[in-house]
Amino acid sequence: MLAGCTSVYKNLEPAAGNFDHIYRFRPRFSVVLYNAEINVTSHHLSGLLLMKVMPDSSTRIVFSSEMGVKFFDFAFLKDGSFKVYSIIPQMDKGPVIKTLRKDFDLILMRQEGSRERHLLKDSTHLYYKLPQEKGANYYITNLTGDTLLRMEKSSKRKPVAVATMANYKNGVPDTIGIDHKNFKFTIGLKKIER
Repeated sequence: MLAGCTSVYKNLEPAAGNFDHIYRFRPRFSVVLYNAEINVTSHHLSGLLLMKVMPDSSTRIVFSSEMGVKFFDFAFLKDGSFKVYSIIPQMDKGPVIKTLRKDFDLILMRQEGSRERHLLKDSTHLYYKLPQEKGANYYITNLTGDTLLRMEKSSKRKPVAVATMANYKNGVPDTIGIDHKNFKFTIGLKKIER
């Protein structure tokens, strides 16, 4: 019974190094288009997801069907705020919007303004920890810090969502995946080459 309350992060110890080193894995794009599949409980949505840095430095994220029906249109604004331009009624629920915001915030690595941050390690990995309102975001690399293995959005005890980004080309990941652990919610993105 006590094992269920133990944190999977309890054995991490402080590590030496430059925390900002993790930001070299931050996606660098001006415009990128992905084939997207999103599964939320019993609903399956597929289509195209566009991420674009706008002239005002905001980042716009638009997910639509291949026929042009817009599922959602969000923006991370330059001042750090988040704006919903549109969303279909089935997804227009506070918890869904909050989850999508946190998911994209995790993969875009937008938390550089966090005052508190920690570089930790275990015997095989470095953990770049950014505390959040509830839990933390962890960016996990190999011990040398040259390969991003995964990202975790966690509670105080365990990961609640795990994300991966792979096959970077010119600073843009070819594949992005997000898998939630507490309920069925997955996002899969595969870059469309132009």
